[in-house]
Amino acid sequence: MEQAIRAAVSFAAAHGVRSAEPAVLKNGSNVLVHLRPAPVVARVAGTTGLVRRPVADWFDREIALVDHLLGHGFPVVAPSSDLPRGPVEHAGQTMTFWRFVPHDPAASIKPAEFAESLADLHGALADYAGPLPVSGPLDDVLLGLPLLGAHAEALRAEHARLSALLPGGGQALHGDAHPGNVLVTADGLVWNDFEDTWRGPLEWDLAVMARTSLLDGAQALDAYPGSYDAELVAVCREIRWLQVQIWRHAAVLRDPARQAEAEADLSRWLAAHSPGYR
Repeated sequence: MEQAIRAAVSFAAAHGVRSAEPAVLKNGSNVLVHLRPAPVVARVAGTTGLVRRPVADWFDREIALVDHLLGHGFPVVAPSSDLPRGPVEHAGQTMTFWRFVPHDPAASIKPAEFAESLADLHGALADYAGPLPVSGPLDDVLLGLPLLGAHAEALRAEHARLSALLPGGGQALHGDAHPGNVLVTADGLVWNDFEDTWRGPLEWDLAVMARTSLLDGAQALDAYPGSYDAELVAVCREIRWLQVQIWRHAAVLRDPARQAEAEADLSRWLAAHSPGYR
């Protein structure tokens, strides 16, 4: 994390933005650094850079998608106008720069409110024609299989099974549609963090929403105003759980204290998907 902060601060200073009191807003898949007092947030690749290579490709797609949403007037965090928005490579770190949006991180979001906002997002993304991956979460699984050691083959077999159940086509998706990627502002919900975007069925975003622990996912799914295939949502929930195994084990590389959490969830997954597991 310290390397991410130093890289963001030094790159900003080289471009005329000086941060005397940088503040880490989040340290997870990416490290989000508010370059205070400037209204700029640096997103520096963290765990995501251990799975996705080159991670700049994912960051670049995110910016293109956000530009599209801004063109539609959709409420989304915009790239910074004070710094090159990136993605840039500096001091061994990959980063992008975004406008700081004042928000209430402790505010709760009602399931129906979130579902309606997600439907609006899907409407704004429906005509996005830029290039996107067509099997985003399944790509993560293949990229991260080496992290699973002796259990990699069990995950590979489940990857093959679920890949056959996922229909082709679809539209641009958020890719990680849970309340942790939405800011609660005075003007309403503002969406953020589109690096997981891919082209697939809407049921993927619905499955992520339904599976989150940050609100009542079942209520949110019931409140979604569009039509969807419940069986496909179930398939996507299985894909999400598979994808989570990769990210939990990647997170351990940066934070060994999360080892027990990763192993416990993998044990649950294996018990449900690997008949020979004890």
